Amino acid sequence: MSTSETQPQQTPDTRPPGGPTSGPQVRGPEASGRQASGSESSPAQAQPGARPPGGPTPRPEASAPEASGVQTSGPEASGRQAGGSESSPAQAQPGVRSPGGPTSGVQTSGPGVSAPEIPGPEAPSEATPRPQTSGPEASAVQPVALEARLVVDRGTFSLDLALTVAPGEVVALLGPNGAGKTTALRALAGLVPLTGGHLRLDGETLEEPASRLSVPTERRPVGVVFQDYLLFPHLSALDNVAFGLRTHGRGKAEAREEARAWLDRVGLAEHAGARPRALSGGQAQRVALARALAPEPRLLLLDEPMAALDARTRLEVRTTLRRHLAAFDAVAVLVTHDPLDAMVLADRLVVLEQGRAVQEGAPADIARRPRSDYIARLVGLNLFRGTAEGHQVRLDGESGTVEAGTPLATDDSNEGPVFAAFAPAAVTVHRSRPDTSARNAWPVTVVGMELHGDQVRLDLAGPLRLTADLTPAAVAELGLSEGSEVWASVKAAQTRAYPA
Repeated sequence: MSTSETQPQQTPDTRPPGGPTSGPQVRGPEASGRQASGSESSPAQAQPGARPPGGPTPRPEASAPEASGVQTSGPEASGRQAGGSESSPAQAQPGVRSPGGPTSGVQTSGPGVSAPEIPGPEAPSEATPRPQTSGPEASAVQPVALEARLVVDRGTFSLDLALTVAPGEVVALLGPNGAGKTTALRALAGLVPLTGGHLRLDGETLEEPASRLSVPTERRPVGVVFQDYLLFPHLSALDNVAFGLRTHGRGKAEAREEARAWLDRVGLAEHAGARPRALSGGQAQRVALARALAPEPRLLLLDEPMAALDARTRLEVRTTLRRHLAAFDAVAVLVTHDPLDAMVLADRLVVLEQGRAVQEGAPADIARRPRSDYIARLVGLNLFRGTAEGHQVRLDGESGTVEAGTPLATDDSNEGPVFAAFAPAAVTVHRSRPDTSARNAWPVTVVGMELHGDQVRLDLAGPLRLTADLTPAAVAELGLSEGSEVWASVKAAQTRAYPA
């Protein structure tokens, strides 16, 4: 998808209801509007930040990247612990035979393997209970800080997303390229105008096309951390962080003092005088985070904040970011392609495909019960649709992947349309038809093989298309290669079914 977006028009010396404005107008680098071409994840053009309505807002009119709406939340924010602990996917066991059967097959997992769990952060402290952000009781007991219906129509692409977020909650927008994640984030920041719906933050309507109401981007209490950070190249780390504070009326000395405290919080006190080109990717990301948090926003937006980092740096920065999000008492919305970032950092996931939410819930719930092929691939499950009669599911036909009516025995009893899922590690591969207790067995052909961690992942085609994880030793023992004709079996006890 190719998009062309122009930086929203800034109106100097204007003010939201209730607050005077004053101050010089300053231009920084890249002052003109920038067009983004390419995928949804093109970095948004930053807008100068400002106080929420009701306070003085002397600020520069800067179309420089750093001026961009970077409002932030303060260090004293309290009270939220990051997400619960999840266990890792089950590891395949080499050469384990199915109980009661001959030695012709190699079972890749022990009995009772269920859908894999995704690693998450430490369990929340009992002393600081997490807000309940999903489930039937959540809406009744949780206040809503962000309430929006984001409707953006670009002709070739349309976004229609309802989003509610509680104070202190972190929501991750997850989806494939072109799903609408970055469009949603830009709409929240005011960088892309809504064509319908509304946006309300802390009870104040920031945008509602039907009422012709739109608070200018620079007047919104929003902080943004962009994918490529957009630091001022000619300013030190200290002055980059202080810049957002200066635009909110702080004096130079006060702003630099607060900025120094924030650099200390993110572990960069000794790099206060360094310019962006002298910082590593991880250090630049932390400067951008400090700059976004310093002016105390009510909405923090993070656009692929770790996409530009190598694996080792990402682990370190993810830990830092999780700690600061846990102390952030306002609303945070994270956009990412990486399921691990989403699972570790977010309280709740919203999965977008083609501009629509296809699944929403706690990370562990989505990992256990995916409702789209995209999520099933991310969490490593074989996923099928079908119609259940008790423990038996007749699979729906899918061109090239599933023969209509293929039976699948499951551990769960249901009636009507269902999803059925099992882990690749639950699949046993045999050279001949298995004589085992497994009720699900199909003749298949190996059409692909690749290393997947310390396992070999097989792509198997037959009455249904599925993947299986074997150890390299098991692959060698069975003499497998692309084109090998084998049998695959899965026990009913390792196959879950849930309503579609």
